[in-house]
Amino acid sequence: MVSSKNKHNCFFLLVLLTLCVFIGYQYIYQDHRDIETEKAVYITTPQTISDKFKLDALTSEKKYLNETIEVLGMITEVNENNITLNDMVFCQFNGIINQLIKLNTSVKIKGRCIGYDDLLEQVKLDQCYIIN
Repeated sequence: MVSSKNKHNCFFLLVLLTLCVFIGYQYIYQDHRDIETEKAVYITTPQTISDKFKLDALTSEKKYLNETIEVLGMITEVNENNITLNDMVFCQFNGIINQLIKLNTSVKIKGRCIGYDDLLEQVKLDQCYIIN
């Protein structure tokens, strides 16, 4: 025969396990951010943000990493789903970029900062959108 104390402990463990599973599920399957509708936390230029990462990468990562930023710069490279601004900011888009985008034109892009590439000396953005 199972004592009432053991039943109580089993019930408590079952509730605790269920709560842990629920919290874990909510953490893993969070709503995806919609960068296009988010307000930019920082508005900058390719030169400014690149200089900040070169000067102090650790502090810049703490400040910019995973933040929505706007960058106004000159297009120096265009591919099917990415643009590079002033050879300093690499912007990855979710889909194919409009074919009307041309080299050496000024553009404002909003995206999420995902870090700095030391080798290429480029700030990396993803989930980018063209603003103008």
